[in-house]
Amino acid sequence: MSQKRLTATQKRQRLRAAFAADHCVSPASVFDALSARVAESVGYELAMLGGSVASAGALAAPDLTVLTLTELAGVARSICRNSNLALFIDSDHGFGNALSVRRTIEELEHAGASGCSIEDTHLPARFGAKGEEIISKDEMVGKLKAALAARMDSSFIIAGRTIAMKSEGLESTIARVKAYAETGVDTIFLLGVESLDQLRAVRAEVNLPLMLGTVPEFASREEFAQAGVRIALQGHQPQAIAVEALRQAYVHLHGGGSPDGLKARVASSDFMDLMLQGPDYRDWRRDYLAQD
Repeated sequence: MSQKRLTATQKRQRLRAAFAADHCVSPASVFDALSARVAESVGYELAMLGGSVASAGALAAPDLTVLTLTELAGVARSICRNSNLALFIDSDHGFGNALSVRRTIEELEHAGASGCSIEDTHLPARFGAKGEEIISKDEMVGKLKAALAARMDSSFIIAGRTIAMKSEGLESTIARVKAYAETGVDTIFLLGVESLDQLRAVRAEVNLPLMLGTVPEFASREEFAQAGVRIALQGHQPQAIAVEALRQAYVHLHGGGSPDGLKARVASSDFMDLMLQGPDYRDWRRDYLAQD
């Protein structure tokens, strides 16, 4: 597991290079330090920390804006400290108004993250609201300006995320995206896209790299790349898979099953040792704790 540790800026430059490339990639969905190590071990260089998985992991709670900024930053810090992954974070609406957005950027940048998105959804949901509500374009522009002013490392990626395609349609989405782009954000994160024509219409008006939520099935990755999409998410299955694996193991053991019956499902001791930096810790014990 020993490898050269990248600085926060080097990781951010890795993410920025992905947005500057001419192809479309998907980051690993990670939820803690160990999942980040496993993702890195199979070759991932980019990772995504979704608000839903952070809330599930830290609170065992649904994605209803009950996670605090401090808790999100804590999860991010653990991931960034223990891997070389360039971590992009779903930071919801920035945890409040434009002043809270400033604080959000400061905390996530300090935690070592490589970038984050600020969305134009009204969060948390208001009493009596039916479905997702969207804030005004002007309010969102103020939030993005605050985010850009708050960052200390210019390589940190800031994405303007919009739900306008779902709630207001293509024309409004284009108007919003143009206004968001004019603030100087690095990328536009689109939700609710249903066709390549919609993507191309947005791209024709805004010369910024695009992000997509869970990658739609109406086009190939090559077609997305041609339409300006540089990062397309794949959902957060790894955490749910881990939860199901835990449930099956607990059912087996609680029902009287032998630990030996789980051997085929268990990570090898060698792989676990590698993921936990066993070789490094043995070297450090020898170098710093051994007596002459």
